[in-house]
Amino acid sequence: MEEYSWVHFACHAFQKYSPFESAFLLHDGVLTLEELTKRKFENKGLAFLSASETAVGDHELPDEALHLASGMLIAGYPSVIATISTFMDEDAPMIADVVYSELLKDGNMDHTRSSRALHKAIKTLREKVGDQAVERWACFIHIGM
Repeated sequence: MEEYSWVHFACHAFQKYSPFESAFLLHDGVLTLEELTKRKFENKGLAFLSASETAVGDHELPDEALHLASGMLIAGYPSVIATISTFMDEDAPMIADVVYSELLKDGNMDHTRSSRALHKAIKTLREKVGDQAVERWACFIHIGM
């Protein structure tokens, strides 16, 4: 995370009752929300969180958004693509392909286009699976700029 301006997590994640214990499951351990919020990066771009429920906080405190996606914002990533529920494994690569194709359209990664890129990706998935399959395309969100 220190070396690059954007990160892509394609892994499992989990939410805990104590939000700071929520974490990404990585090949060499876990990266907790507590660890994320202690980091302060500069000149970062996009954090793409391709893991289930990365933008879900405490259901009892819906107006307090402390979750893995907000942790990425706190750490210094101004643009975050996250999820508000589980998703079909087959949908994540297609969403990522469309997002990155849009972001790299002119040869430069521009995170300020990430919300529009995600919109196009969701539209593409929606056209493929249909409007009625809302659980397939409504779980991906963009937070930030």
